[in-house]
Amino acid sequence: MSLYSEADSGYGSYGGFVSAPTTPCQKSPNGVRVFPPSVPHPPQAQHHLLPHTGVLPPVPRNSCLTCPQCHRSLTLDDRGLRGFPKNRVLEGVVDRYQQSKAAALKCQLCEKSPREATVMCEQCDVFYCDPCRLRCHPPRGPLAKHRLVPPAQGRISRRASPRKTSTCTEHELENLSMYCVQCKTPVCYQCLEDGKHSTHEVKALGAMWKLHKTTNESGGLLADGCHSNGQLSQALNVLSDRATEAKEFLVQLRNMVQHIQENGVEFEACLVAQCDALIEALNRRKAQLLIRVTKEHEHKLSVVRDQISHCTVKLRQTTGLMEYCLEVIKENDPSGFLQISDALIRRVHVTENQWGKGSLTPRMSSDFDLTLDSGPLLQTIHQLDFVQMKVPAAPILQLEECCTQTNSATLSWKQPPLSTIAVDGYILELDDGNGGQFREVYVGTEMICTVDGLHFNSAYKSRVKAFNSSGVGQYSKTLVMQTSEMSLPSYGSKTLAAVAWFTFDPASAHPDIILSNDNLTVTCNSYDDRVVMGNTGFSRGVHYWEMTIDRYDNHPDPAFGIARADVMKDVMLGKDDKAWAITDGGISKGATVGVLLDFTRGILLFLINDEQQGPVAFNTLEGMYYPAISINRNVQVTLHSGLPIPDFYTPGESEAAGSVC
Repeated sequence: MSLYSEADSGYGSYGGFVSAPTTPCQKSPNGVRVFPPSVPHPPQAQHHLLPHTGVLPPVPRNSCLTCPQCHRSLTLDDRGLRGFPKNRVLEGVVDRYQQSKAAALKCQLCEKSPREATVMCEQCDVFYCDPCRLRCHPPRGPLAKHRLVPPAQGRISRRASPRKTSTCTEHELENLSMYCVQCKTPVCYQCLEDGKHSTHEVKALGAMWKLHKTTNESGGLLADGCHSNGQLSQALNVLSDRATEAKEFLVQLRNMVQHIQENGVEFEACLVAQCDALIEALNRRKAQLLIRVTKEHEHKLSVVRDQISHCTVKLRQTTGLMEYCLEVIKENDPSGFLQISDALIRRVHVTENQWGKGSLTPRMSSDFDLTLDSGPLLQTIHQLDFVQMKVPAAPILQLEECCTQTNSATLSWKQPPLSTIAVDGYILELDDGNGGQFREVYVGTEMICTVDGLHFNSAYKSRVKAFNSSGVGQYSKTLVMQTSEMSLPSYGSKTLAAVAWFTFDPASAHPDIILSNDNLTVTCNSYDDRVVMGNTGFSRGVHYWEMTIDRYDNHPDPAFGIARADVMKDVMLGKDDKAWAITDGGISKGATVGVLLDFTRGILLFLINDEQQGPVAFNTLEGMYYPAISINRNVQVTLHSGLPIPDFYTPGESEAAGSVC
């Protein structure tokens, strides 16, 4: 039976006897599979049972071992370990390691104590010391043509020279020259002639060596599932990537160690500060309670002292009256006694009544009726502990998703990948585009936000922070976002003021407003006036846009102008203090209404069919304004933005320089 037929499964069959049944092997802790000797049961053996046991005598058998790495089963025969194939790659690695660790190369011809070698002959492949070189390798005759090199160079050349041909373990006189693909082992010609690999695919050893060592990008498969070119190289590349990731992970862990140390010091300082604050608060409360105790103490003393003083006076009066009555009783003059006896009796009764009920009872108890209720506080102190909930970590801005478009900015962020702290929401802040103070522009649970109505050609600083029930976390890194520049159209040799393209904004329009033509045409399905604004706000520069009247029935009253973001949407434009507009003005179907907004002068002009309507409609305009109109169902209007200012209007120096909104 073939010992390699079941190599793929990791099990082998013991084949000492053909008639012997197959016995499953046992796997040792180190992964080596050992097949225990099995006892055959030939028919004639039934008559040779051991006495009193009924058991067959053991038969000496050879053991079969399975390699834990390649899973091939081999028989441990009389040759012992010499019968197993050598791991020649590992042997070469060990040899190179030992050679590299050798302190000095010794002469190979010294008989007793080898001296240090001084040269090496590349042809003889022998290291010589000086005496042995002169004696055994004289520089004359045929030896004069040999090349002698220093020992270190000779070691390198020997290492780089082709390795000697390996011999077969079963046929020691035969060189290994072929490779069996099924058995995955080198073989010699004698092995092939013996028929052990007659049905297997066999290839040249050198070709298979080059095939397995060379990298191939296609990575096909050979017969029987054997991986083709570059299997080791490809696996090594993958392992190299894992090693690189492991190095980066170690760097991350080392950084975490530093951060843990820093956070530990910071947390300890915070804990000490919090405990000191509690102690300080307790001391303040202690002082307040001591003041109350002192007041209570002084009040009790005052009441008792007043009662003592009052009783002393009354007692002195009573004692005097008693002494006077005793003297009167001693009086022998009847007429004099009777003259004052009645009055004296009444006086005694009055004095007695003064010592009535409660007069001899203390007005104040000596006990303090103050009991400090410290139980809940002590229980709270005993329960004082760390809570797992913390403030959220600083969000990370996703730069690949943050962008600007015209005068709008979109920001996106996420939580740190290792953060497990719950987040209730986020706060997005922007400055004014000119280095001013930050202000909140969004508070919510979403992690993406678009901010409209920003200034053109401005650099806005943005940052975001997260919050939960424990508090507000740290800010993210500050991101600077540049809004778009407005175009500067040229007509001939004249460069006009900056212009901006915009459309009507469906998000801010009244629900009765109907938009079409990419939000450039607007009408309404209500007889009442409804307001719609542009999607771009202006706060600087000079801007001009026009609106053509596509439909005008039954003499409606449309209004054209500008408005703030909080204008009323269900009344005619200009009816509140949030909008400035022109109404009707003799327009008809096909007419064109122009609006010129100049922030440098703070004025608003209107034109109908290229004719200015009055000198200045409004002045002293400041702040952010949006183009706006109010219409009803009898009107349809189309917007034209991004237009140059009219020829009659001469912009100032700032406009000619390209002011932007």
